[in-house]
Amino acid sequence: MKTCALYGFISMLAGAFLVLVLYFIGFHSDPAKLGAAKAIGGFGGLAIAIAVTALGVKARREEVPAAEEFGYGATLWAGVLISLVAAILSAIFTYAYHAFINPGFSEILIQDAMSKLEAKGISGDQLEKIESFNRIMFSPLPMALIALVFGFIGGVIISLVVAAFLKRPSPAQPPAV
Repeated sequence: MKTCALYGFISMLAGAFLVLVLYFIGFHSDPAKLGAAKAIGGFGGLAIAIAVTALGVKARREEVPAAEEFGYGATLWAGVLISLVAAILSAIFTYAYHAFINPGFSEILIQDAMSKLEAKGISGDQLEKIESFNRIMFSPLPMALIALVFGFIGGVIISLVVAAFLKRPSPAQPPAV
């Protein structure tokens, strides 16, 4: 469990570092730059999650003696635990980011969403309803919950794939005499 928690923490730390770099270079301060920030953050976050999950599962597998099986189930479980820790810690970071580090980011997200809806021709009362809903959804707590749920689901999907490649079959039994 300690290994999985460590790699979950590393995953969150790397993801938080990526978000903070995007923030400090100005990608989270302007709706025009938000598309690039989403692409960089999405691909970067995916690469981080895959790499850290694979490294964490390998580290956990190395803790199990070579004579013992570390099959698909055990490999998957290690990946799921890494994903769970990463998702919980990422949700905490997401809340802190939206509430304290960059409290204006929610407004940038709302502006971006509204401009896209206006470009589609939505206007008037319907646009106002969507904006009020977005103000609720883009506030710190819902964003943290979204990060928790989707981070965990994404981590489980990554774990399913990683487990297929990193499982260790049971050692061959010598024939009985």
